[in-house]
Parts: sequence; structure tokens; C-alpha cells
Amino acid sequence: MPPRRGHVAISAPDIDSTLCGGPASENEPGCRLAPRVPEASGTNTPSRPSSHRGSVKTVLRGLRPEAARVTLNSHVAFVDLRAQTRALHPALIAAIETVLSRGDYVLGDDLERFEAEFAAFCGTGHAVGVDSGLSALELALRAADIGPGDEVITQANTFIATVAAILAVGARPVLSDCDEQGGMDPAAVEACVSPRTRAVVPVHLFGRIGEIEVILALAATHGLAVIEDACQAHGAVWLGKRAGSFGLAGAFSFYPSKNLGAFGDGGMLVTNSAALADKVRLLRSYGQRVKYVHETTPMNHRLDTLQAAILRVKLPHLDSWNYRRRRLAASYMERLGGLPIGLPWAEEDGRHVYHLFVIDVDRRDELRAALASDGIETGIHYPVPLHRQPALAALGYREGAFPRTERLAERSLSLPMYPELPVDHLEHVATSIRHLVEGWA
Repeated sequence: MPPRRGHVAISAPDIDSTLCGGPASENEPGCRLAPRVPEASGTNTPSRPSSHRGSVKTVLRGLRPEAARVTLNSHVAFVDLRAQTRALHPALIAAIETVLSRGDYVLGDDLERFEAEFAAFCGTGHAVGVDSGLSALELALRAADIGPGDEVITQANTFIATVAAILAVGARPVLSDCDEQGGMDPAAVEACVSPRTRAVVPVHLFGRIGEIEVILALAATHGLAVIEDACQAHGAVWLGKRAGSFGLAGAFSFYPSKNLGAFGDGGMLVTNSAALADKVRLLRSYGQRVKYVHETTPMNHRLDTLQAAILRVKLPHLDSWNYRRRRLAASYMERLGGLPIGLPWAEEDGRHVYHLFVIDVDRRDELRAALASDGIETGIHYPVPLHRQPALAALGYREGAFPRTERLAERSLSLPMYPELPVDHLEHVATSIRHLVEGWA
């Protein structure tokens, strides 16, 4: 995929000196943040010769010992959830024990506090904890009175939960093709608008906010609600605002592998509408304000207090974790530069949080198999587009309906990416890819 306007090139010395360290900064170029929670204190050698081996000492300088340790012939995990848990273990145990001592496991004190803290982080007036990102999307649609007979536009290139939420309220999902990076294409959305369209659900895929200002203008022209699927974009910034704060509501997932992950399932809806937040609170807990008096169809979508307590420990670290993801992404781009593969890009006025680092490459499956033989785990997001999913055949889309989406399904490859990714592991991944791709020339 070709470079986008605004691609920011970062020099190798800058990449190396900040790769896995350094605090997130509100003065970072292009970053004008909404209110946020203050940062809390506390807290393989490649199988082939590397063309970047001379820079490793610079990369390692200043890293914590556990982050800088070189492990010979190591397996490279796609994500290692244990690394983050080890770093925060004492604080996590203390938070869990506090909940155990109080016994307020449902709608408890930590949930209320976490909702307030996450709303402040996102720059929204309200946040409502729920049991998954899917539930956050579904309840946002329900609270907006979207249901049978209505159409909701989203993109074909996304996880199925986006469409599942639309189906759950009885509306019809209308799919649109994606842009070059997999996000929502405003022109494709415009072509999908009909008299029955009630809402648009842009997906901030892989941690990148797309052309949300264009989508908002389009929605305003047609009188449509915008509900952001921000399940992969915790902390992402565009034009000084956080993901989730642009539309009527934003939906987040706290699945363990997310940039902000729980110890199980969890989710959050954020909004600036007090009325919408109040309705979602009603919907998530059996439709009751007064115990045993049910005002709406009963559903249970509450976020457990234990999960909220865990997420409260993690939230103050989210900006610094995202900072490390950006440094790792910059290092990947420097080391993979010049190869005939498509690399991610980020606008000058935005901040990509790299939930996933996705490349576009010929012979993707062959490359993936070769990397696996080198001990490197990778992923594909997503191998089967929604319009070709058996479960969604009733939507009536034919193969070839969304060419950019199908191209990404055939060519995209997600590389290992998490804040604690060891430098030698990244070197191993980049060196292996360079050796393989250059060998195809």
C-alpha cells in the first residue's frame, strides 16, 4: 500500500533511543490531548545475519533489564499477556484483595470510580461499564432507538462483533468497502446511504482513527448518528480528541489482548449525552432503577467490579504503553523500509496506538509459514471478510463486492506487537522478513 499524506518518518537514532522507554508526552508532535488521568508512578538472536545489528546497543540503552534481555533462539510470541501482569503484580493483587474485603462484586465502588476515570481519559462526560465491546455497541444502538426496519452502515473489514451488535437490535447491517489501511472510506459510506439509514459505525481498526471528521460531516448532512467502534483504539488521538469522543457514543472492549485489557471480558460505552448514558445504565442491569421494578426488556450486561478494579490499576499506564507501541512501530518501519511491502502510516495530526502492526505483502501465506518456522507468531486480521462469512450469507453480498477489503484479506499480516516486546524479538522478526522478501526479488 502506498504511503499516505502526512506519513512521519522517524530517524533511526530517535527510534533507538526511545524504543521501549520514555513517558507519553502531551507535547509529542501532533498530540493535543483531551483531559486524561495523570500518569501514576510505580510500577533471539536472529537465525540469519542482521543488517541492523550495530544499532542494538543503542536500542537497549536505558531499557529495564527485563525488557532489554537478549534471549538466544527464543520463540517470538504474537502477544505476551504475562509480561504486563508481572510488572503490575503487586498493585493488581492489592486491588483484587480490596474488592474481596468489601464484597461489592456487582456495581461496586471500583466500577463507579473506573467509569469516572475512563470518561476523563477519553474526554467525555460519561462512561458506562458493560461486559464486552459487543455489548457496548449493542446498547449504544438500542439507546439511540435503532431497531427493526433501520439500516446501519459499517465496514466489511472488521471483526464480526460490529455487525453482530447491529443484528442484535434487529437492524440491517449495510457494509461498505474500506480505505487503503482498512478503515472506513467516507466515499463508500456516502454511496450506501438510503432513506432507511439511521446510523454509521466507523471502526478505528488496528488502533488508527480514520477520516472521522469527514464521516461526522456526512452523518450531519443526512441526520445520522455516529457510534464509534473504538474497541482497538484505546487512547488514539485525532485532531486533539481521543477515540470514542467524536460521535454520539464510543464503544470499547477490554478483552485481555487489547491496549487496555481486563482479566476476562469487559467493555465500556462513553458519551457526552447524559440521557444516553442513563438509558444504557438502565439497559445493562435488567432495566431497573429500583430493585425488582423493570422498565425495559430485561438484559444483563454489567462489568464486574473485580474487572473494574484491575482496569483501574492499568489505566494510568495506558499512555506510556501506547507510547512504547509507537516506538516499536517506528522501529519496524525503519527496519522494513525499502522492501516491496506496504507499511502502516499515521497522519501528522493524529496518534496511532498500534493495537496491531499490519503489513501488506505478496505471498502472505508463504511468508507467514516461513516466519513460523523461525519461531515467530503472526496473525491475520481478518482472513475472511464479513460479506463472505457463512453466518452473514443472508445479507446477500457477492464475492468481489468489496475489492479493497478482499485484497487486505489476502495480503495483510499482523506482526508481534505489545508494549513489552523485547528488542531482540523485534530484530528477529524484521531480519527474518527482510531476508525472505529480498530472496524473492
